[in-house]
Amino acid sequence: MPTTLVWFRDDLRLTDNPALTWAAERGDVVGVVVDETTSRPLGRAATWWRDHSIAELSERVPLTRAAGDPREIIPKMASELGAEVVWNRRYHSTEIDAAVKDACGARSFPGFLLTEPWEMRTGSGMPYRVFTPFYKAVQAHLAAHPPSVLPAPALEGQSRIDVPTYPAWADTLAEHNTPGELAALDRFHAFLDGLADGAHYSNNDLTPGATSGLSAHLRFGELSPGYVWAETVALAEAHPAAAADAYAFLRQLVWRDFAWHRFYHLPDLHLHNVRSQFDAFDWAWSEHADPMAHPYAFARPEMDGTAEHLGQLAAWQRGETGIPLVDAGMRELWLTGTMHNRVRMVVGSWLTKNLGIHWRHGEEWFWDTLVDADVASNPFNWQWVAGSGDDAAPYFRIFNPITQQEKFDPLGKYVTKWRPAALLPGYPEPMVDVKESRKVALAAYEDIKGVSGPQVG
Repeated sequence: MPTTLVWFRDDLRLTDNPALTWAAERGDVVGVVVDETTSRPLGRAATWWRDHSIAELSERVPLTRAAGDPREIIPKMASELGAEVVWNRRYHSTEIDAAVKDACGARSFPGFLLTEPWEMRTGSGMPYRVFTPFYKAVQAHLAAHPPSVLPAPALEGQSRIDVPTYPAWADTLAEHNTPGELAALDRFHAFLDGLADGAHYSNNDLTPGATSGLSAHLRFGELSPGYVWAETVALAEAHPAAAADAYAFLRQLVWRDFAWHRFYHLPDLHLHNVRSQFDAFDWAWSEHADPMAHPYAFARPEMDGTAEHLGQLAAWQRGETGIPLVDAGMRELWLTGTMHNRVRMVVGSWLTKNLGIHWRHGEEWFWDTLVDADVASNPFNWQWVAGSGDDAAPYFRIFNPITQQEKFDPLGKYVTKWRPAALLPGYPEPMVDVKESRKVALAAYEDIKGVSGPQVG
């Protein structure tokens, strides 16, 4: 029987894996994952998740792990095996994939997104830049072309690929996270069961369990978005009372597509403002060593330690800003590798607007510390909250962290869980005054409002 080499990337699953299904129906399967040295290195938290997900997958799929340049590794393995190569598409490092395809031929399949970036166009034939019409177009497309879910093929696994030893900080990640497809399926179906039983979904509610908790599982492809869409729509149809919550959840899934569609057209999204007039904005920024050589985002000596904003950046990273909700969110991030969506917006607004620090510093820190750090969504969302991106929150929309806490954590349960000292007498005052720093931010924005410059892309 012919052998097929399946190159696993951000699709660490068996269920609804088009490339793997095609290979299994054809004959023998050999899987490979590559620790690529040709693109932006994963942050430490995401690397931890990926390593554990690969280990879990290796128990159910014949899997080899290699490190280096896939343009050399994949053709060499294919030649040695006499195998055809297949993969599920990704929408970054496309020049790498094109080179591999030229070298050995390959079949590619969709499966990482609900829709392909070249499929969704406005009436004038341009990519969407505004989310609401994009969302409506995706809904219409999926109603006409419902996702078809592929069952997991029956495969013989192998001995578990060992997980590298991690420093002590990873112990807390393990306390709060279970990587892998099996855990992803369990969590997803528990979430759907909750909706069917009357639970409510909200990406603003800080109460534990109000969100799905699926972001890292989706990021590494342990769940396919098509499977999530199909199962959630079926739940909404079977339980009409749950439909509103189900579609509120699916709206967030489409936001993920939106980020990736924009990244496909703007591959330097993590480096450059989408709205070029923000190039003239007086962000506090310290150039530093090449992130390929120094990928971790702590404020470092080579970043000019005399700059005042680096002390503020370090305090923000440690969760020592004097703002209870911000500090609780940053501690949640450090201990769990995740942060509630509403709080992500609050901490991002505080960094970029009240402190006036460049969104790239925040994006780099999240890239290093989030288990769900995503090539597209991470910079896209940072540019959204900073005001410099597509369909962004207007710059003058500055989240007041005090009123945000009063509105979304009125009893202080979230802050008590992650930063209990913040609610006790004697907690330090905010590093900058909330109202005065807002005025400074708005004045800085006024300085660039008249600056001409097209939106990129």
